[in-house]
Amino acid sequence: MNIFGKTIRLFLVDGTTNGLTTAELSNWTGIGIKVPRIKVKEYVTRSEFQKPGIYILIGKNENNEDAAYIGEAEIIYDRLIQHIANKEFWNEVVFFSSKDKYLNKASVKYLEHRLHELAVKAGRYKLDQNIPTRSELSEAEQAELEEFLANIKILTATLSYKIFETLDETIETKSTKDQFFYCRNGASALGIGRPSTEGFIVFKDSLFIIPQQPSLTESIRNERTKMLAEGILFQRGDFYLLTKDYIFNSSSRAAAAVLARSASGPLEWKTDTGIQLKQLEL
Repeated sequence: MNIFGKTIRLFLVDGTTNGLTTAELSNWTGIGIKVPRIKVKEYVTRSEFQKPGIYILIGKNENNEDAAYIGEAEIIYDRLIQHIANKEFWNEVVFFSSKDKYLNKASVKYLEHRLHELAVKAGRYKLDQNIPTRSELSEAEQAELEEFLANIKILTATLSYKIFETLDETIETKSTKDQFFYCRNGASALGIGRPSTEGFIVFKDSLFIIPQQPSLTESIRNERTKMLAEGILFQRGDFYLLTKDYIFNSSSRAAAAVLARSASGPLEWKTDTGIQLKQLEL
């Protein structure tokens, strides 16, 4: 399959990153908007706010976790004003409308359902909402909206929120693509992972050493403690079991978390034939 580059145009309406940002793709009728909650009312007269669209409220929940709410509206501005009144967690909104009259009630309901589905699959944000109803559309309409959806996904990530991107989609390095790496020790700890554009992914069911060595940094000790508190690590026998795919910001941090000691990721992570990650990164 051929992969083509895309041209994205970002425009800072106020000349700063603290105001409204528009995001557009070449040859696309849609438009993305990012705006802080406290500035929504300043833009009531803009046409994008007066159209049907799909929106994502973004913030932190009471546990300080990344949280989001995905919704649709026939008039975006009116719905955002309602959420300002009754939803406290969010501090920014990203929404998408059309520069023409392409989107209607049925299409935004379809997009709402599909975006919720993608966000749940990615598992990056906590969603405190019911599963949205999906509109019944023709096969042709669905195909068109799936293309619209793909552009929403690209622009949302461009605007700094990878809410719809799974960890597997961040594995892009050609030299290590489709390669699994293993981090082992004599006590049968076993980490399985891959490099990612965001750091290093350690996969579900990896086994972490429990006793922590003095060389383990305080930062990684705290991260392991947090993972235990959130159920991401669970004690099973003599090891901690990783209950979900988890991304560390570097291969060394991932190796240290698995081995419970100071570790060099490029040296510790190896393919099943013993090739070090370092050799493939050069």
